[in-house]
Amino acid sequence: MLHDSEGTQVRMDEEGYLIDPDSWDEQVAEELSETENLHLAPEHWKVIRFMRRYYDEHRVAADARFVVRFMAEELGYGRKARNELFKLFPYGYVKQACKVAGMKRPRAWSTG
Repeated sequence: MLHDSEGTQVRMDEEGYLIDPDSWDEQVAEELSETENLHLAPEHWKVIRFMRRYYDEHRVAADARFVVRFMAEELGYGRKARNELFKLFPYGYVKQACKVAGMKRPRAWSTG
C-alpha cells in the first residue's frame, strides 16, 4: 500500500500502476521505484519530471518517442538517447518509467 507525502493512501491497479495519475507525488515515485528495485538518480528524475509535465499538459502518458526526443535534445544524449532510456529503466519504459512516473497502465503502446 502506497501513501503520498501527506499520508493519503494511493490506489493502484493489480499490476501496481496508479489508478489516478493525479494522486502522484515524488514520495509515491520513491515508493514505486523501490518496488521496481530502482534507485532514482538525477537522470531518472529528469525523465520522470518531463513525463509528469507532459501528462499535466496533455492528460495522457508520453509515448516513449517523446521521452527519447527529450533525452536526445534537452539532456544531450543525441543518438544514444533510446539506449540511455533503457539503461535508466532496464525492464522497459512501460514497466518501469510509466509506473514510477505515476501513469495508468497503457493499454496499447508504441515503445518509440
